[in-house]
Amino acid sequence: MATAPARRRRRVLAAAACGLAAVAFALGATLGDGEEPRSSAASRLTLGQLAGERIVVGFEGRSAPRALRRMIREGKVAGVVLFAANLPTRDAARRLARRLQGIPRPRGLPDPLLVMVDQEGGLVKRIGGAPTASAREMGARGPAFSRAQGRRTARNLRGVGVNVDLAPVLDLATPGGEIAATERSFGATPRRVAKAAVPFAEALRAGGVAATGKHFPGFGAARLNTDFAVERIGLSKRALRRRDERPFRRFAAAGGELVMLSTAIYPAFSPRPAAFARPIATGELRRRLGFRGVSVTDALGTVAVRAFGGPAEAGVAAAAAGVDLLLFASHGEGLRAHRALVRRLRRGAASRPAFEASAGRVLRLRHRLGG
Repeated sequence: MATAPARRRRRVLAAAACGLAAVAFALGATLGDGEEPRSSAASRLTLGQLAGERIVVGFEGRSAPRALRRMIREGKVAGVVLFAANLPTRDAARRLARRLQGIPRPRGLPDPLLVMVDQEGGLVKRIGGAPTASAREMGARGPAFSRAQGRRTARNLRGVGVNVDLAPVLDLATPGGEIAATERSFGATPRRVAKAAVPFAEALRAGGVAATGKHFPGFGAARLNTDFAVERIGLSKRALRRRDERPFRRFAAAGGELVMLSTAIYPAFSPRPAAFARPIATGELRRRLGFRGVSVTDALGTVAVRAFGGPAEAGVAAAAAGVDLLLFASHGEGLRAHRALVRRLRRGAASRPAFEASAGRVLRLRHRLGG
């Protein structure tokens, strides 16, 4: 027979369990399946700022256009993506990043802006220097080598003011695929990819640069780049889950901070590009893999995306699917998407709690990178 103190302890534990269950139930009822508790900082944002925390844009030239500077001042973007044409030299890159970060932003939005580049190594690099090896070479030489490349890459990027690397590629090197042909994959098996790519990502994070695993749920079987063509990947759910998604699971478990959604179509899940497909962006990435970081689209406005509408339609579709950040190569496209998102929020056609959950994830990332 239990003693009186033991019975009291059991009653206290049972009451606590009931309280936790009630909290969990309340959160589920408020946020909906797959959503996370809202950030207190996000709950104080205006509709324009909430939409802005979901926008990343690029621009032409070596200095930020007036329209982009205004978007930053008004909190209509969370970050910028830079391309080789923006960065003719390291000094120019450093000056540009400093000027972008120096633009005043609304109170309540943390520093810094997200400043992103594609710095994979091999054929895909926007800035000279590390990584000095391609993903294929890193995969062949093993985790110690790829970790060292990650450390050097973090120093290289931080040295010019970049805080997000749109790498590593977690896609498999499938024979005949575009990723394999361009040596952008760490290997042909999930184990080989994860074994080298995850240490590279961990070293980036340790060096103050957030890593981005891409292109979920796996782009290795694609024959063409979605920048130039609509691409359908006819793998079954079973095949995608057993092979292509596995490196992303390892990346998420290791604390990976961003995952990029593919704009290819995966008919096993949806007739729409992955970045517009809730079964992929929310169902597979968040519910099945348990990823709790920031999700981001591949570039919107490419050939693969234009078949499904313009920037406003693309932004609305990706946000509705549950993707946090919507990436546009043009600040004009990003502004059109921002306006569309605000209109939907104002009409009640989009869920404010869902926007706050996404904005909260982005704000936490920005805060971490500014620490």
